[in-house]
Amino acid sequence: MRILHVIPSVAAASGGPAQALIPMCRELSAQQVDVLVVTTDAEMSSEATSTRTKIDYKGVPTIFFPSRWGRSFKFSNSLSTWLNQNVREFDAVHIHAVFNHACVAAARACRDNNVPYIIRPLGTLDPWSMKQKRFRKHLFWRLRGEEMLRSAAAVHYTTRAEQEAVEQTLQLNHGHVIPLGIDTQEGALRSRRDELAEQLPDLNGHCYLLVLSRIHPKKGLDVLIDAFSEVTSNSRFSNWRLVIAGDGPDDYVRRLREIAVKKGATARVLFPGWVDGEKKNRLLQHASILALTSYQENFGLCLLEAMACAVPVLVSPHVNLAEQIQNAGAGWVSRVDGGALENALVDALGNDKERIKRGLAGQQLSKRFTWNNTATQLVQLYSSITSANRN
Repeated sequence: MRILHVIPSVAAASGGPAQALIPMCRELSAQQVDVLVVTTDAEMSSEATSTRTKIDYKGVPTIFFPSRWGRSFKFSNSLSTWLNQNVREFDAVHIHAVFNHACVAAARACRDNNVPYIIRPLGTLDPWSMKQKRFRKHLFWRLRGEEMLRSAAAVHYTTRAEQEAVEQTLQLNHGHVIPLGIDTQEGALRSRRDELAEQLPDLNGHCYLLVLSRIHPKKGLDVLIDAFSEVTSNSRFSNWRLVIAGDGPDDYVRRLREIAVKKGATARVLFPGWVDGEKKNRLLQHASILALTSYQENFGLCLLEAMACAVPVLVSPHVNLAEQIQNAGAGWVSRVDGGALENALVDALGNDKERIKRGLAGQQLSKRFTWNNTATQLVQLYSSITSANRN
């Protein structure tokens, strides 16, 4: 079975949904699926320049095409041309995202060549997301998006909450819920605390609350910094640190730093920038809590990564894994509201035994999410839609 995966970008700056594609494809290959990823070179380093020829990218056959303009739309005429010429060579196409040129081009090429396709919307069709840049998105929906989604053989949601929200608002009815997974091998060897001190000297001897994501207004970081600063102004919690590991628009990062300055918490709120590899593993393994207090979060791979390390989590109810986390007793769920977050932080920071208990519960929950399970379910979905297309 030959499956083509199309995504606007696999750059780290694109966030978790894009980063999930590579391990997903590696596991599909392990299950005897012939995969190819086509994407653009948007926000990529020289390691993956737009060669327009197949290369091995992190163990996955990938072709990069130049992204000419539009940081969001990522227009690529050469990618569109390649799709029109080659899409019929595949049994099905898995499209990751909606509001981008690569996705529109892939869906159109599939329809023109009678190739079935699946769309994974990455949370972009969630009611909260559709309200952001409302005019542009609703215009796109009328001109391109609705036809793309309704003509898809299936819509791939990663949580039941995402499916229910989208299908109720957009009247779609051909969704399949297949969760993402985590790489259980990554970070299996526990690093020493002194290695973390070398990486971030300001953490030496301190417990810390970790944020591991893109720095974006939807993450609610302004409210979190304000609440954390307020709680840790109390001497009982003054030994705690908030580590915001990620990157984002300079003006927004500057605004977040200014909040910490105004609250007198510059020494307690740290911005180490984007981390990955061993540096990321180290921060995860030694964190006391991981926070994801978003106004909308489709999945949250960082949550699974933290829970796999027995780190409890603090999430908002708008994170689509929140219900499972709450039911498992794997962390705290709080509204993105100053008072509510302060109460949750006092409870979480002030109770060592409860953090250990909830961390262990999260570790058990994380075992349900493996790339092997994800790939197995995807293979079943691919088989069903390709069989239906032949008939």
